[in-house]
Amino acid sequence: MSRNSQALSVLIVSTLGFTACFMVWMMFGVIGIPIKKTLNLNSTEFGLLAAMPVLTGSLVRVPLGMWTDKFGGRIVMFVLMLSCVVPIYLISHATAYWHYLVLGLFVGLAGGSFSVGTPYVARWFPRNRQGFAMGVYGAGNSGAAVNKFVAPALIVAFGWAVVPQVYAAVMLGAALLFWFFSYQDPAHLVDSKITWRDQLSALKDPRVWKLCQFYSIVFGGYVAMSLWMVQYYVGEYGFDIRAAALLAACFSLPGGVLRAVGGWLSDKYGAHSVTWWVLWVSWICLFLLSYPQTSFTILTANGDRTFHIGLNVWVFTALMFVLGIAWAFGKASVFKYIADDYPANIGVISGVVGLAGGLGGFVLPILFGVLMDLTGIRSSAFMLLYGVVWVSLIWMYFTEVRRAAVVGDQAKDLGLQG
Repeated sequence: MSRNSQALSVLIVSTLGFTACFMVWMMFGVIGIPIKKTLNLNSTEFGLLAAMPVLTGSLVRVPLGMWTDKFGGRIVMFVLMLSCVVPIYLISHATAYWHYLVLGLFVGLAGGSFSVGTPYVARWFPRNRQGFAMGVYGAGNSGAAVNKFVAPALIVAFGWAVVPQVYAAVMLGAALLFWFFSYQDPAHLVDSKITWRDQLSALKDPRVWKLCQFYSIVFGGYVAMSLWMVQYYVGEYGFDIRAAALLAACFSLPGGVLRAVGGWLSDKYGAHSVTWWVLWVSWICLFLLSYPQTSFTILTANGDRTFHIGLNVWVFTALMFVLGIAWAFGKASVFKYIADDYPANIGVISGVVGLAGGLGGFVLPILFGVLMDLTGIRSSAFMLLYGVVWVSLIWMYFTEVRRAAVVGDQAKDLGLQG
């Protein structure tokens, strides 16, 4: 088989494997709803349950990246996927809340597949095609949407316990498919010299903190919303789980598959411009999404008149769709920043930024639950994200925008200036 054919095969099966991993990683966003009802969990406990796999998937990114450099992406990805099969299956036999939390930690290993597949796939392609290859692989984020199509149908037909059993079989099948149709090139192996100390020392650079902040929104927010939206539709608009998941996929699907388009836009217009406009679109959408369903009464000359203000389900879904597109572009533009500004240190910086994004996806659902329990306002989740985006806009304005163009030829070649 020719080198090009091998590269294409690696890209296809790696993307399919990553899609399966992301589908499993987001599993509790759907099956957590019947579990919440069975165990009588509050919103905070549900948020912790949904977020638990995200914690492990974030923390293992750095060591998995090191092992990929040292042993090769093929063997690391295969072992990673196989190691998740048994914990996924055991979820169907869990009975206590702590069972789900512990198993969620092991299932969360699947989330580390991003830091394995990205360098593995990229090394099979020439430099001028690596951005496209990584963008295609990154589109495996759409596994979050696949989960919303598959899991609700299984729950309605057979009960929620069937979902982990089916997902375990899917993961096993994806692992075998990956093994038989992927390849290893010894020339891709490097001595990994990246240590935890290197990772932490990168945080001395304030520009890295800024990228962590951006990625905690566009990736962390994407993960958090993917976990949270199904139960939001159920509680806010009264849909059953199938309709709620279908509507929630309007956010998850574009947020995954359009990442490659974001990479192309970042190449064409510059990471700075794309990120700046992503933040503004996010700010507008989240401002509108934050407004709670409100009824108020006005005393008029003709008596009391009651008015209601709130987003109907179609406007809400349209805003979530736009937000998903914006965050897909933002995920790509942040990594374009890294490639532009740290060409000799991509592994270290991307590890730190990816870890920050993953931790954002872990912390945010828990905070959503806490705010819901404290205020009783479901849209408080969007209020929190609105505040986080405000911080990023102000930060970006003072460190970049005041001293540089955000459109035109100047912006195209702009790197991180402050």
